[in-house]
Amino acid sequence: MAIVFTGIVEALGTVVAIDRGAESPSDQAEASSPNKERNTPDFIRITVDAPGVTDTLSKGDSLAVNGVCLTDAGHEGTAVIMDVMGETLNRTTLGDIRPGDQVNLERAVQPSQRLGGHIVQGHVDGTGRLLSRDPHDKWEVFRFSLPSNLARYVVEKGSIAVSGTSLTVSAVAPPDTADPWFEVSLIPTTMRDTILGSLEVDAPVNIEVDIVAKYIERNANVSGYLHAVTDPAAQQSK
Repeated sequence: MAIVFTGIVEALGTVVAIDRGAESPSDQAEASSPNKERNTPDFIRITVDAPGVTDTLSKGDSLAVNGVCLTDAGHEGTAVIMDVMGETLNRTTLGDIRPGDQVNLERAVQPSQRLGGHIVQGHVDGTGRLLSRDPHDKWEVFRFSLPSNLARYVVEKGSIAVSGTSLTVSAVAPPDTADPWFEVSLIPTTMRDTILGSLEVDAPVNIEVDIVAKYIERNANVSGYLHAVTDPAAQQSK
Protein backbone atom coordinates (compact mmCIF):
# COMPACT_ATOMS: atom_id res chain seq x y z
CA MET A 1 0.00 0.00 0.00
CA ALA A 2 1.31 3.45 -0.93
CA ILE A 3 2.02 5.84 1.92
CA VAL A 4 -0.78 8.39 2.26
CA PHE A 5 -1.91 10.97 4.75
CA THR A 6 -5.27 12.64 5.25
CA GLY A 7 -4.32 16.24 5.96
CA ILE A 8 -5.84 15.98 9.44
CA VAL A 9 -3.05 17.30 11.64
CA GLU A 10 -2.57 15.07 14.69
CA ALA A 11 -0.27 17.23 16.75
CA LEU A 12 1.96 20.27 16.82
CA GLY A 13 5.65 19.51 17.19
CA THR A 14 8.61 21.76 17.92
CA VAL A 15 11.93 21.74 16.10
CA VAL A 16 14.57 21.30 18.81
CA ALA A 17 17.72 20.77 16.75
CA ILE A 18 19.03 21.02 13.19
CA ASP A 19 22.28 19.36 12.21
CA ARG A 20 23.40 21.08 9.02
CA GLY A 21 26.71 19.27 9.01
CA ALA A 22 25.15 15.82 8.87
CA GLU A 23 25.89 13.53 5.96
CA SER A 24 23.41 11.31 4.22
CA PRO A 25 23.76 7.59 4.87
CA SER A 26 23.71 7.13 1.11
CA ASP A 27 26.00 9.93 0.79
CA GLN A 28 29.24 11.60 0.13
CA ALA A 29 29.46 11.66 -3.64
CA GLU A 30 26.32 13.78 -3.81
CA ALA A 31 27.45 15.98 -0.94
CA SER A 32 30.23 17.34 -3.14
CA SER A 33 27.73 19.04 -5.48
CA PRO A 34 26.46 22.26 -3.95
CA ASN A 35 22.82 23.21 -4.14
CA LYS A 36 22.67 26.21 -6.44
CA GLU A 37 18.94 27.00 -6.48
CA ARG A 38 18.91 28.20 -2.91
CA ASN A 39 21.47 28.76 -0.19
CA THR A 40 20.77 25.43 1.48
CA PRO A 41 22.92 22.39 2.28
CA ASP A 42 22.53 19.11 0.42
CA PHE A 43 21.39 17.33 3.55
CA ILE A 44 20.29 18.15 7.09
CA ARG A 45 19.08 16.14 10.06
CA ILE A 46 16.29 17.61 12.15
CA THR A 47 15.07 16.63 15.59
CA VAL A 48 11.44 17.37 16.40
CA ASP A 49 9.77 17.07 19.78
CA ALA A 50 6.62 15.26 18.71
CA PRO A 51 4.41 14.47 21.71
CA GLY A 52 1.28 12.57 20.81
CA VAL A 53 2.59 10.80 17.72
CA THR A 54 5.55 8.74 18.93
CA ASP A 55 3.53 6.13 20.85
CA THR A 56 2.96 4.07 17.69
CA LEU A 57 5.88 5.38 15.63
CA SER A 58 8.72 2.99 14.75
CA LYS A 59 12.03 3.59 13.05
CA GLY A 60 11.44 3.70 9.30
CA ASP A 61 7.84 4.90 9.60
CA SER A 62 6.65 7.93 7.66
CA LEU A 63 5.72 11.20 9.32
CA ALA A 64 4.38 14.28 7.56
CA VAL A 65 6.09 17.45 8.81
CA ASN A 66 4.32 20.57 7.53
CA GLY A 67 3.00 18.37 4.74
CA VAL A 68 6.38 16.89 3.77
CA CYS A 69 6.69 13.11 3.99
CA LEU A 70 9.79 12.30 6.06
CA THR A 71 11.10 9.09 7.63
CA ASP A 72 11.72 8.38 11.29
CA ALA A 73 15.48 7.77 11.41
CA GLY A 74 15.27 7.01 15.11
CA HIS A 75 13.58 8.47 18.14
CA GLU A 76 13.93 8.54 21.89
CA GLY A 77 10.96 9.45 23.99
CA THR A 78 9.09 12.14 22.08
CA ALA A 79 12.12 13.35 20.10
CA VAL A 80 12.09 12.17 16.47
CA ILE A 81 15.13 12.42 14.19
CA MET A 82 14.51 12.82 10.46
CA ASP A 83 16.79 13.31 7.46
CA VAL A 84 15.97 15.91 4.81
CA MET A 85 17.65 15.94 1.39
CA GLY A 86 18.66 19.08 -0.52
CA GLU A 87 15.91 18.65 -3.12
CA THR A 88 13.30 18.75 -0.37
CA LEU A 89 14.96 21.75 1.26
CA ASN A 90 14.79 23.62 -2.04
CA ARG A 91 11.22 22.76 -2.93
CA THR A 92 9.56 23.17 0.47
CA THR A 93 9.56 25.50 3.45
CA LEU A 94 11.76 23.07 5.37
CA GLY A 95 14.73 24.88 3.85
CA ASP A 96 13.93 27.85 6.10
CA ILE A 97 13.07 25.94 9.26
CA ARG A 98 14.71 26.98 12.54
CA PRO A 99 14.96 25.55 16.07
CA GLY A 100 11.92 26.63 18.05
CA ASP A 101 9.59 26.58 15.03
CA GLN A 102 6.31 24.73 15.44
CA VAL A 103 5.37 22.18 12.78
CA ASN A 104 2.26 20.25 11.80
CA LEU A 105 2.60 16.50 12.33
CA GLU A 106 0.64 13.56 10.93
CA ARG A 107 1.42 9.86 10.87
CA ALA A 108 0.69 7.85 7.72
CA VAL A 109 -2.79 6.42 7.51
CA GLN A 110 -3.32 2.74 8.37
CA PRO A 111 -5.56 0.60 6.12
CA SER A 112 -8.18 0.33 8.88
CA GLN A 113 -8.45 4.09 9.47
CA ARG A 114 -11.08 6.46 8.16
CA LEU A 115 -9.97 9.04 5.60
CA GLY A 116 -11.01 12.18 7.43
CA GLY A 117 -9.63 14.82 5.07
CA HIS A 118 -8.52 13.96 1.53
CA ILE A 119 -5.70 11.92 0.01
CA VAL A 120 -2.41 13.70 0.72
CA GLN A 121 0.85 12.13 -0.44
CA GLY A 122 3.31 14.33 1.39
CA HIS A 123 4.87 15.26 -1.97
CA VAL A 124 4.80 19.05 -1.96
CA ASP A 125 4.02 20.59 -5.37
CA GLY A 126 5.23 24.09 -4.56
CA THR A 127 5.20 26.88 -2.03
CA GLY A 128 3.01 29.93 -1.61
CA ARG A 129 2.77 32.83 0.79
CA LEU A 130 0.04 34.17 3.03
CA LEU A 131 -1.27 37.30 1.33
CA SER A 132 -3.95 38.35 3.81
CA ARG A 133 -6.08 37.37 6.80
CA ASP A 134 -9.67 38.58 6.93
CA PRO A 135 -11.24 37.89 10.35
CA HIS A 136 -14.98 37.26 10.69
CA ASP A 137 -17.10 36.56 13.75
CA LYS A 138 -16.62 32.76 13.86
CA TRP A 139 -13.98 32.13 11.21
CA GLU A 140 -11.15 33.75 9.29
CA VAL A 141 -10.46 33.92 5.55
CA PHE A 142 -6.85 33.29 4.52
CA ARG A 143 -5.64 34.20 1.04
CA PHE A 144 -2.51 32.46 -0.26
CA SER A 145 -0.44 33.00 -3.38
CA LEU A 146 -0.16 30.06 -5.74
CA PRO A 147 2.52 29.09 -8.29
CA SER A 148 1.07 29.69 -11.75
CA ASN A 149 1.77 26.11 -12.86
CA LEU A 150 -0.52 24.81 -10.09
CA ALA A 151 -3.45 27.18 -10.60
CA ARG A 152 -5.25 24.84 -13.01
CA TYR A 153 -5.51 22.17 -10.31
CA VAL A 154 -7.16 24.43 -7.71
CA VAL A 155 -10.92 24.91 -7.96
CA GLU A 156 -13.58 26.39 -5.73
CA LYS A 157 -14.93 23.75 -3.31
CA GLY A 158 -11.99 21.49 -4.15
CA SER A 159 -9.41 20.14 -1.71
CA ILE A 160 -5.91 21.45 -1.11
CA ALA A 161 -3.23 20.75 1.49
CA VAL A 162 -1.54 23.80 3.02
CA SER A 163 1.49 22.84 5.11
CA GLY A 164 -0.07 19.42 5.55
CA THR A 165 -3.54 20.67 6.52
CA SER A 166 -6.48 19.46 4.42
CA LEU A 167 -8.60 22.46 3.51
CA THR A 168 -11.52 23.29 1.22
CA VAL A 169 -10.95 26.07 -1.29
CA SER A 170 -13.54 28.81 -0.84
CA ALA A 171 -12.45 31.11 -3.69
CA VAL A 172 -9.89 31.26 -6.50
CA ALA A 173 -8.42 34.03 -8.62
CA PRO A 174 -10.02 34.62 -12.05
CA PRO A 175 -8.40 32.57 -14.85
CA ASP A 176 -6.62 35.58 -16.38
CA THR A 177 -5.01 36.72 -13.11
CA ALA A 178 -1.26 37.26 -13.50
CA ASP A 179 -0.52 36.24 -9.92
CA PRO A 180 -2.85 33.37 -8.95
CA TRP A 181 -4.25 33.03 -5.45
CA PHE A 182 -6.80 30.99 -3.55
CA GLU A 183 -8.74 31.46 -0.33
CA VAL A 184 -9.71 29.12 2.48
CA SER A 185 -11.97 29.76 5.46
CA LEU A 186 -10.57 28.52 8.76
CA ILE A 187 -12.56 27.76 11.89
CA PRO A 188 -11.07 28.35 15.36
CA THR A 189 -10.27 24.64 15.83
CA THR A 190 -8.09 24.56 12.72
CA MET A 191 -6.31 27.75 13.69
CA ARG A 192 -5.68 26.43 17.20
CA ASP A 193 -4.61 22.89 16.32
CA THR A 194 -2.29 23.69 13.38
CA ILE A 195 0.45 26.19 12.64
CA LEU A 196 -1.90 28.11 10.34
CA GLY A 197 -3.37 30.14 13.19
CA SER A 198 0.03 31.64 14.00
CA LEU A 199 0.95 32.58 10.44
CA GLU A 200 1.73 36.20 9.69
CA VAL A 201 1.28 37.87 6.31
CA ASP A 202 4.06 36.88 3.87
CA ALA A 203 4.78 33.63 5.74
CA PRO A 204 5.67 30.77 3.35
CA VAL A 205 3.58 27.59 3.22
CA ASN A 206 3.83 24.22 1.49
CA ILE A 207 1.17 23.48 -1.08
CA GLU A 208 0.06 20.08 -2.37
CA VAL A 209 -2.77 20.12 -4.87
CA ASP A 210 -5.38 17.37 -5.08
CA ILE A 211 -3.82 14.29 -6.69
CA VAL A 212 -7.17 13.47 -8.33
CA ALA A 213 -6.97 16.68 -10.41
CA LYS A 214 -3.52 15.70 -11.69
CA TYR A 215 -4.67 12.20 -12.62
CA ILE A 216 -7.67 13.60 -14.49
CA GLU A 217 -5.41 15.93 -16.47
CA ARG A 218 -2.99 13.10 -17.23
CA ASN A 219 -5.80 10.82 -18.35
CA ALA A 220 -7.22 13.52 -20.63
CA ASN A 221 -3.81 14.11 -22.19
CA VAL A 222 -3.18 10.41 -22.78
CA SER A 223 -6.70 9.88 -24.14
CA GLY A 224 -6.25 12.79 -26.54
CA TYR A 225 -2.93 11.40 -27.74
CA LEU A 226 -4.30 7.89 -28.24
CA HIS A 227 -7.25 9.29 -30.18
CA ALA A 228 -4.90 11.29 -32.40
CA VAL A 229 -2.72 8.28 -33.26
CA THR A 230 -5.49 5.71 -33.69
CA ASP A 231 -8.35 7.65 -35.31
CA PRO A 232 -8.20 7.28 -39.12
CA ALA A 233 -9.88 10.64 -39.67
CA ALA A 234 -7.30 12.37 -37.50
CA GLN A 235 -4.51 10.66 -39.44
CA GLN A 236 -5.95 11.70 -42.83
CA SER A 237 -6.23 15.34 -41.78
CA LYS A 238 -2.45 15.56 -41.27
